[in-house]
Amino acid sequence: MTFNYLSLLILLPLVGALVLLFVPRGNERAVRWIALVTTLVTFAVSVALFASFRSISDMQFVERAAWIPQLGISWYVGVDGLSILLVVLTTFLMVIAVGGSWNGITERVKEYHVLFLILEAAIIGVFVALDLFLFYVFWEITLIPMALLIGIWGHGRRVYAAIKFVLFTMFGSTLMLVAILVLAFAHRDATGTLTFALDAIQKTPVPLGLQPILFLAFALAFAIKVPMWPFHTWLPDAHVEAPTAGSVILAGVLLKMGTYGFIRFNMPLFPEAAKSFAPYIIVLALIGIIYGAVVSIVQKDIKSLVAFSSVSHLGFVMLGLFALNAQGISGGILQMVNHGLSTGALFLLVGMLYERRHTRLIADFGGVAKVMPIYAAFFLVVMFSSVGLPGLNGFVGEFLILVGAFQANVWYATFAATGVVLSAIYLLWMYQRAMNGPITHDENKSLQDLSPREIALLAALVVFIVWIGMYPKTFLDPMQASVSNLLGMLK
Repeated sequence: MTFNYLSLLILLPLVGALVLLFVPRGNERAVRWIALVTTLVTFAVSVALFASFRSISDMQFVERAAWIPQLGISWYVGVDGLSILLVVLTTFLMVIAVGGSWNGITERVKEYHVLFLILEAAIIGVFVALDLFLFYVFWEITLIPMALLIGIWGHGRRVYAAIKFVLFTMFGSTLMLVAILVLAFAHRDATGTLTFALDAIQKTPVPLGLQPILFLAFALAFAIKVPMWPFHTWLPDAHVEAPTAGSVILAGVLLKMGTYGFIRFNMPLFPEAAKSFAPYIIVLALIGIIYGAVVSIVQKDIKSLVAFSSVSHLGFVMLGLFALNAQGISGGILQMVNHGLSTGALFLLVGMLYERRHTRLIADFGGVAKVMPIYAAFFLVVMFSSVGLPGLNGFVGEFLILVGAFQANVWYATFAATGVVLSAIYLLWMYQRAMNGPITHDENKSLQDLSPREIALLAALVVFIVWIGMYPKTFLDPMQASVSNLLGMLK
């Protein structure tokens, strides 16, 4: 008997959200514990899934049942080496996000956690859906809770940021829906069967004349979500205005829905178009790497700095994916995980500082390491992981991407390496101004160092940061067969 891991992973957060609805609004302690236990159990199930996963190219843990048979739509889910790490990353960061919200969220606590659990279910659904319509449904569902989390629990310009986030994402996803329908009906015309199953549609080659148009329709939706330059303008607003946990999930997993979409749909469905457009996408990725880094240097707000750095880091991911070789794609997938851990941790650290000082301006700090040495030590490790210091996770991902880029074109690697240097400049300069030197503001003299809860959250992140940096084989092996299979489709 096959255990339905994937349906369980989607169902568990929804059950948790349902249970929360029956908890009295005033019992905030019970709400927080139920949400935390739900995310912990979901994470445990995903770890069991990862432990049972075999490094083969086929889809595993596949579940299929008719949903709307008249339209050929089914509950069709499965995982392979391209998606398994993203599923585990999602469940892990949800534990961190709920734990990180323990003291920061004091209003509408019940509604906040209900939305978070719904968001978790939808994101997992995006990463495991093998039916194009089901994928689109999960993709759209993620919009609602994330927009509400920004719009209700965010900071000053939260409503503006939420609306901008929704409009940008909906514009892209509408075009993607049209492309999905074109694919499904083209398949019906060719085979006589209406289906949205990815593997069935993949077996029917898309006419070469149609590939560029459909490729661009999917690519626009995913490029907005990544976000690639010049579609990134919604991201800084959303990140800066979102509550801390919202930023952690936005940077940690929501952005990965875009990069994942490219390797799950654009490359295998439109291989010829993917090869034709690869140089253009790489140019946009390189601009994003350098632009994001340069803009980060001039930021006065630490959270804005981390937000713009995401544009640069995800440019690296896109560069690796569209280098179209094993090293580049493997590095791109691993870097998705690395960015989720490192940038998620940075947002968490910024949030912890904000809870104490209610400001994120770099100029308002200085000498923080003197009063918060444990905090400063965690910040240093996470910052070095984001910079790409050998021994930490960022180095492995960036190195593989640079090797892949070098094989594709030496100039790709040369320009991308500039981004590595720039990232060291903006992060080290920010750290030097905020953490070192004399304490120049009296308010900072009484700052409390990390609590045991905060240490536990950051320690959990650092464990994976060091693990990937020291022994990446654990995370690279599961994806190898799927990466080879993907490259076979692109030949």
